[in-house]
Amino acid sequence: MLAGAPSSHMSSSVSTSQGIFPTSRIGSGESPNSGASSFTQPIADMNENDETDLLSISWNQDYGCFAAGTSHGFRIYNCEPCKETFRRDLKSGGFKIVEMLFRCNILALVGAVANSHYPPNKVLIWDDHQSRCIGEFTFRSDVRGVKLRRDRIVVVLEHKIYVYNFTDLKLLHQIETLANPRGLCCLSHHSNTFVLACPGLHKGHVRVEHFGLNVTKLINAHDSQIACFTLTLDGLLLATASVKGTLIRIFNTMDGSRLQEVRRGVDRAEINSIALSPNVQWLAASSDRGTVHVFSLRVRVSGEDSLTQPNAFQGPALFHQNSSSSLDPLISPNTGANPNSSLSFMRGVLPKYFSSEWSFAQFHLPEYTHFIVAFGSQNSVIIVGMDGRYVYYHCPTIIVNLSEILNR
Repeated sequence: MLAGAPSSHMSSSVSTSQGIFPTSRIGSGESPNSGASSFTQPIADMNENDETDLLSISWNQDYGCFAAGTSHGFRIYNCEPCKETFRRDLKSGGFKIVEMLFRCNILALVGAVANSHYPPNKVLIWDDHQSRCIGEFTFRSDVRGVKLRRDRIVVVLEHKIYVYNFTDLKLLHQIETLANPRGLCCLSHHSNTFVLACPGLHKGHVRVEHFGLNVTKLINAHDSQIACFTLTLDGLLLATASVKGTLIRIFNTMDGSRLQEVRRGVDRAEINSIALSPNVQWLAASSDRGTVHVFSLRVRVSGEDSLTQPNAFQGPALFHQNSSSSLDPLISPNTGANPNSSLSFMRGVLPKYFSSEWSFAQFHLPEYTHFIVAFGSQNSVIIVGMDGRYVYYHCPTIIVNLSEILNR
């Protein structure tokens, strides 16, 4: 049965077996009936000696879980504590994209190149409660990213973004973008706002769609190409970084104004992820330099009467470490606020970086490894790496090696 069939000029097709109503929850550690078929084929009995490669990692919308796409299927992990909640292993190959919808039973999956059953130009909407595919999107080019809201499915191709209604898979919007091989796109997740951010048609521009208000805002964020960005949950703030990786900027998405700029460093770096804390007091950024920088934000939070600059107590409390922790030397001393250069009084005379706002905490990890970062509960910082490393910064510090878990 074909639903929401696109017009002839589009390069996609959509199929579904029924309407989608994401209500059940996953992540409890319980698996569906083992006798049920998975992806229209039997679940593989993986040999314990088979090596499982990690292909992708991604957070769910509230950062309470993360999904790992592997060379044999996918795994879902709880963050606090780090624990595998369930896995699906296939004989046909793995998935390069695994997108969760909070903790419900619906997942979006895109096959890896080596997956003989599910090619990388197809998006599967998978209901893990029923153990079956309930919808498919097929495109003429590889899918670069998928984002989910409770009411929308967003598919990112290299030059175009499609927005579909979740309940009937009907196409609602098409957006043209600059070449976007990273699949950059992010969404708000409050039920009363629907904001989408994606690359614009010009280098360094971010396009912000306020669908509920029918407003489009183009933000000239950087002179160089955009490398990474993220939205707050309500979509009112946008944090961006360019391919230079030296500066991170925070914008108001309603009027496009720049609210703050912080400096990761002077040397070029690839920013892998940016995270904003739920209370919008802190920003964290990971890079291929093997560092995660944490900055204090001075932006106003909607509904508050004062700025969210943390005081001297809140800053150190965020990263207080047990004195017996082996990672204490990896965390830079902090004062609860972004330090400025001692030469900042010569602003406008010396080069710009002398007056920059710098991070007040840094975590040091292996270089040239792709890490993604998020804020957990009680202001903890969670870091997951493509080398299989999971790091949870709180008191005490916990390190789990996912590579060992993947191949158990």
